[in-house]
Amino acid sequence: MGQADRSELGDFLRSRREKLTPKAAGLPAGRRRRTPGLRREEVAELAGIGVDWYIRLEQGRAVNPSLTTVDALARALRLGKAEHAHLRALTQKSDRRTFARESVPEPVRRTVESLNQPAYITGRRWDVLVWNAAADDIFAFSRLAEADRNTLVSMMTNPHTRRFFGASWEGEAKRMVAQFRATHDLWAADPAFRDLVQRLTRGSPEFAKWWRSHDIRTTVAGRKEVVHPKKGAMRLEYVTFQSNDDPALRLVIYTAV
Repeated sequence: MGQADRSELGDFLRSRREKLTPKAAGLPAGRRRRTPGLRREEVAELAGIGVDWYIRLEQGRAVNPSLTTVDALARALRLGKAEHAHLRALTQKSDRRTFARESVPEPVRRTVESLNQPAYITGRRWDVLVWNAAADDIFAFSRLAEADRNTLVSMMTNPHTRRFFGASWEGEAKRMVAQFRATHDLWAADPAFRDLVQRLTRGSPEFAKWWRSHDIRTTVAGRKEVVHPKKGAMRLEYVTFQSNDDPALRLVIYTAV
């Protein structure tokens, strides 16, 4: 594990520990606690590992836990399925290279552009790489500068996008931050990801707050309710697919509900 991976691992463990109450962990409340959540020694005991060893994990020091230990920590911290998978991913050996903006193969591009339903492709950093006319009619990607053509940047810093989502903006934005966090933590050392997080932190107080929470969610199908400036209120259902040409490419397709 690299230093950045260990730092994200430590921060993730600490955030889960601080959110877990003694009652939820099956422990007696005992005396009043000065800090929220469980103590480090309690997590270590629940996981069946040494306290000093667990502290080294939280501090981002050079410790490489076994899969058995990772699973024991997941049980001790009462992690959900997505959080457990993220913990495993953070502790696996990294062979990632420096991030480079993805290119979309021409057959994939033509297929997306030929679809009647709104569709677009994003890369690993959530940059919007390709879209069709139906998607542009709703999301107006072509009106954005290339540096702003990123779904998270648009969601967190663009006032037009905030009005577009209306009352559903907070829930949708918070969900997106938790989903992006799962990818970011595996690329935390990369300048492109660091720069993106810095930009979002400077441009959005909400992002800065939710980012510190270190919540993790997986990408699943769902619905969005938006208010288009010309079309009015719209309810959209969406599904996502990975490309066999490059798993970093994610195709998103919308249908009206």
